[in-house]
Amino acid sequence: MDIEIHPTAIVDKGAEIGRGTRVWHFSHVCAGARIGDNCSLGQNVYVGNDVEIGNNVKIQNNVSVYDAVTIESDVFCGPSMVFTNVYNPRSEVARKDQYRKTLIRRGATLCANATIICGVTVGKYAFVAAGAVVNRDVPDFALMAGVPARKIGWMSRYGERLELPVAGNGEAICPHTGEQYVLRDGVCTLVGTSDQ
Repeated sequence: MDIEIHPTAIVDKGAEIGRGTRVWHFSHVCAGARIGDNCSLGQNVYVGNDVEIGNNVKIQNNVSVYDAVTIESDVFCGPSMVFTNVYNPRSEVARKDQYRKTLIRRGATLCANATIICGVTVGKYAFVAAGAVVNRDVPDFALMAGVPARKIGWMSRYGERLELPVAGNGEAICPHTGEQYVLRDGVCTLVGTSDQ
C-alpha cells in the first residue's frame, strides 16, 4: 500500500514515512521525523525532526508532536492533545539543549485535549482521559484522569475498564476478550502473554 500525502501537507525531504501511512490536510512532517507503517496523521498535525513514531499510530487533528517525543506502535493520540518538550519555557531564554525526552509506550491512548508534560513515560496500554494533565510516569494499563492526572483504575488491552482496586492486589478478566489481568503490589500485568 502506498503512502498518501494530501496536496496541502508538507513533508520535508529526508523524512521517513512507512508504507500505508496517510498524511492529511495542512500537516507538516519535518526532515528528521521517522514514521512507521499504516499510520494516520489527521488535519493540521505537526511532527518535529527528533520524533520517532511506530506502526499503526493514529494522531488526530491539531496535534503537535515536538522534538524528543517517541511514540511506539498502536498508540492513539486524540484531537488537540498536547506534547511539550521544555519544562520551564521562556520566550527570551533559549532552551533547545534542555529538551526532556517523552516516551509513549505501545498501545497507549491519549484522549482529546490531554496534556503530556515532557520527560514522562506513559506505560503500555495506559489510558489517559480527556483533558488530563500527565506530569509523572504512568504505569502499564493505568487509567489516568484529572489535573494533575491521577490513577483512578485500570484498563484492558482492548480498552475496557478492569474490576481491580486502584492499589494493592487483585485479579480481573477483560469483559470483551476474556484476557486475565493480575494486580500485584500496584503493578498490573496481562497473564499468559509476552506482549505486556
